[in-house]
Amino acid sequence: MRLLHTSDWHVGRTFHGRDLLAEQESVLGGLADLVVDERVDAVVVSGDLYDRAVPSAEAVAVCGRVLRRIADAGARIVITPGNHDSAPRLGAFAAFTPAGGLHLLTSMTDLHRPVVMADRHGPVALYGIPYLEPDPARAVFGDPELKGHSGVLGEAMRRIRADLADQPEGTRSVVLAHAFVVGGEACDSERTIAVGGVPHVPGKLFDGVDYAALGHLHGPQTLAEHLRYSGSPLAYSFSEARHRKSVWLVELDQGGLAGVERRELPVPRPLATLRGELAELLDDPAHEAVVNHFLSVELTDPARPLDAMRRLQKRFPHAVHMEWRPVGRIEAPRKYSEAVRGRDDEAVSCCFVEAVRGTEATPSERALLRSALAEVAGKERE
Repeated sequence: MRLLHTSDWHVGRTFHGRDLLAEQESVLGGLADLVVDERVDAVVVSGDLYDRAVPSAEAVAVCGRVLRRIADAGARIVITPGNHDSAPRLGAFAAFTPAGGLHLLTSMTDLHRPVVMADRHGPVALYGIPYLEPDPARAVFGDPELKGHSGVLGEAMRRIRADLADQPEGTRSVVLAHAFVVGGEACDSERTIAVGGVPHVPGKLFDGVDYAALGHLHGPQTLAEHLRYSGSPLAYSFSEARHRKSVWLVELDQGGLAGVERRELPVPRPLATLRGELAELLDDPAHEAVVNHFLSVELTDPARPLDAMRRLQKRFPHAVHMEWRPVGRIEAPRKYSEAVRGRDDEAVSCCFVEAVRGTEATPSERALLRSALAEVAGKERE
């Protein structure tokens, strides 16, 4: 049997305010071609199908079209929710969707009930562990002694192993889980799942299954041969610029896990970062190679350039993030009380201008500030 391990689609997410639905539909819809080319039996999504608990109508429509393409390509689909999803909403029609080849494993109480598929070697049991927030999970499991993420996930795996022991001999097993496993490397686009303590869980919790398809971390990672993160299909932060976005092609034979191979995904728009003074960035032909990239820019001009983002976007239309970090700049005092101590209103105003712009207020600007302060003072006297 061949499985395609994916996770963290985050359909509906934006990138620094830019809509990504078209890019998401292009990349995710392309999974259907992989299904055909690699003879994939099932596609699994280990959490964070959507980017928010209540996705937009447009995000739901995109997701529906993508899932339809994958199903039409001949694969069954197994999904479990992540910390961005609403498990009750995602699983609202879970009792009916299996007829169409879509299995929504969203219930904590039923996480030990697998989707069972079969190949010529016999049955394969796929279990879905939804994201487990410790307090609600403790209540559902009826055990107040379970401690943190490790405790509730450990109980979930205990129940899965108990069910697996009752399955026919030779049944192979796959677990979908949305968690932060020790040894995984995080990036900037993941929302923390730390609730009431340490978010990490030990990898040994997944001992005893043939393959654990992990979700939550956005970089593809191998923690053990049977324990992997597929990562997100698109980059959602500039910290992911060096990621090779991909999915795992997992093959199971009669003895269990036979092998795992990476299949890289297309990059709709690459990410890049630039650093330097504005004039140099606008004029240097060496930067022509990143004109159509999503761009993060760090400006090093001694004084903050006027209208910098608009000017950048004339040359780099997909510049989405900018910071001004002048070389050798002396940071302003951290505390407001230190910044204003012993200064009159005019001095405080000029100090603010210098802190924001990096240059002192000009004589004409000082005159405007004095005029404005005098007008305010006159209104206060009235």
